[in-house]
Amino acid sequence: MSEPQFRRPTVRAQQLRRDMNEIELLLWQQLRGRRLDGLKFSRQMPVGPYICDFMCRTIGLVVELDGGQHGEAATYDAARTRFIESEGFRVLRFWNNEVLENLEGVLSRIVETARTMPTPQPPPASGRGGVQP
Repeated sequence: MSEPQFRRPTVRAQQLRRDMNEIELLLWQQLRGRRLDGLKFSRQMPVGPYICDFMCRTIGLVVELDGGQHGEAATYDAARTRFIESEGFRVLRFWNNEVLENLEGVLSRIVETARTMPTPQPPPASGRGGVQP
């Protein structure tokens, strides 16, 4: 019996986390553990049928890395970005060579973008809609 449809993206994301390429690993070393401006990033996160390379859920930012194969898949990538954005995320895309040749510039752009995004609202302190006794 096959797995339920809703579990497939999660299983694929787990596989992608194990099999990250060298460019993804290079950027992940800078993003993990809140190393970049205190932002908490996760890697290979499902959004609908797609899996995003890196995601900061608290502000709704997705960072995607594109290799040479993505140049041939511009229509697919555009549809993918539209879907992810329709789910409330902002998508930043970088070419692999940008990460290799200008890592500091990539990190700066991520921080600049994050700082322009709306601050998420914290949950109510009491757990009862903010009404204090």
